Amino acid sequence: MRPVLYKNARLLDPTSGLDERGAVLTQGQRILDSGPKLFIDTTTADVDVVDCGGRCLAPGLVDMRVQVREPGEEHMETLTSVQQAAAAGGVTTIATLPNTNPIIDDASLLEFVERRAIEVGLINLHPYAAATKGLRGEQMTEMGLLAESGAVGFTDGEKAIVDSLVMRRALSYSSRLGKPIIQHPEDPALAREGCANEGEIATRLGLSGIPSCAEVMMIERDLRLVRLTGGRYHAAHVSTAEAIQAIAKAKSDGLNVTCDTAPHYFALDEQAILDYRTFARVSPPLRSDADRRAVIKGLADGTIDAIASDHAPQDQDSKRVPFAQAMPGVTGLESLLQISLELAHRKEMPFLDVISRLTHRPAEILGLDYGRIAKGSWADMVIFDLDIGTRIDASKWHTKSKNSAFDGRPVQGRVWRTIHKGQMVFNADAESREDMFGARFAAATAASLEAHAL
Repeated sequence: MRPVLYKNARLLDPTSGLDERGAVLTQGQRILDSGPKLFIDTTTADVDVVDCGGRCLAPGLVDMRVQVREPGEEHMETLTSVQQAAAAGGVTTIATLPNTNPIIDDASLLEFVERRAIEVGLINLHPYAAATKGLRGEQMTEMGLLAESGAVGFTDGEKAIVDSLVMRRALSYSSRLGKPIIQHPEDPALAREGCANEGEIATRLGLSGIPSCAEVMMIERDLRLVRLTGGRYHAAHVSTAEAIQAIAKAKSDGLNVTCDTAPHYFALDEQAILDYRTFARVSPPLRSDADRRAVIKGLADGTIDAIASDHAPQDQDSKRVPFAQAMPGVTGLESLLQISLELAHRKEMPFLDVISRLTHRPAEILGLDYGRIAKGSWADMVIFDLDIGTRIDASKWHTKSKNSAFDGRPVQGRVWRTIHKGQMVFNADAESREDMFGARFAAATAASLEAHAL
């Protein structure tokens, strides 16, 4: 395979602090060399050249919280469509939740997802396994066997692990297996009847509220169990100032604790649900502006380790209903980079720190060898225009579900190319869908059609 030189790029590597003009040389699936002083004489060397035109070249994004509806609900999303959406968003690695139908709670189902993902082959896909059987929160799964089969962590998805004894045991196993327990931190009794953040907006709309303390109460209980067990704990999509403060204290005390948030928690607040806008109904709910600003502060000071899309496809029938009846969740793979770049454009975070929260840090939490631009690393990269202005148009997205909370939002930044293990898997300039996703498109589509015909 001929080497490929990506020249005239603004290289971004959060692991080394590199932010400088330079080039990257790849061959096969790996990076041969990179840096500001890299020079290849293409007049004598047998090298393919891609001129990046001064665009940013960063590690491919690592999204650690993605829902995929296959198996069971392929009308909302498939393993093919989710990979195409990821590639279009500059995401080369995703970790998928186990709340499919059937639930991913045994090794055979986990291996099915891994096998199907490899057949599509546009990006890296690493599944989580259920922490409890059937996501019922009662009996633990065979965590050791699931870890051996490839699970990168354990979670009950959109459900909190409520039983304290079950959580204690799961955390104890996590310390032995080296895999995190990912918690949806929300007290279900306080959240059961609610659909919006408890406060003035919910009252004005006549909606049942979920108090912000529902999040920190669950996290504080879990942190006590982490102290007891020494387990690995990760709080997903944190959304409140109090929760962030509790996690910051736990980190300062030396606990093995990490957390992530999603773009809608730092780019939107509870006012987005005015006019009963169901596309802004998420779980946990959009919070106050004070909480939104606390999330930004938590990202900036490092308390929040990662930004995840929290991609949750829903069909029209699940969203075109009264607000309280609507299913929570938004799609976000294709807007993850664009919305996150707002933090840098608004000077709320250093640019490289934003890239780190999207690449190196989530990979590190999951124990995956991604998120670097360096000699010997996987050739997983995204090339993007930093300042080009555009407007989000979810109708043109590649995900099968279009329930975006950001549809119509003006943004700065656009993915130009996505490279996965040395191969171009997305090209924004392509005229056809086949050209857009490169040579793997036909194989991915054929694999999807064959799988769904069985």
